[in-house]
Amino acid sequence: MLEPERVVAFSLSGIVAKTVLDVGTGTGLLAEAFAGAGLDVTGVDTNPELLAAARLHVPSGRFVEGVAEALPFADKSFDLAFLALVLHEVDSPLLALREAARTARMRVVVVEWPYRAEESGPPLEHRLSPERIEELAGAAGLVTEARESLSRIDLWAFAPPHSAL
Repeated sequence: MLEPERVVAFSLSGIVAKTVLDVGTGTGLLAEAFAGAGLDVTGVDTNPELLAAARLHVPSGRFVEGVAEALPFADKSFDLAFLALVLHEVDSPLLALREAARTARMRVVVVEWPYRAEESGPPLEHRLSPERIEELAGAAGLVTEARESLSRIDLWAFAPPHSAL
């Protein structure tokens, strides 16, 4: 469903990144794909059991407990901040995007469910419309670089303020 190789290719298109912060890493599925592409991976999640699973999938990664709205990392610590299926789950999508923008040097990538009713995934009222995602990103100081729709997910690439491309 997430098409990890296509997501990684989209995320890295046009930049030379060495480090990625996977916000809401879960079991590490996409962290594993980034590691497979040669990036140093750090994942953050609120669930200790999911972090333990991520550590098994990506032994070379660093995984820490934390929330998207208050990331425990210094400014511009990562080339890429990555949020897959996270914004619709957090208490404050705006704070999560501000934190991603703060920690990213080159790019922030957002992956979300399409804004349509489907049998899998969250109900429509829990999903974010593309306009809402772009509005929140703009309020966080991010600039849209690219957008792509795959069969089951939508992707955005944003440039953080003062990005170092």
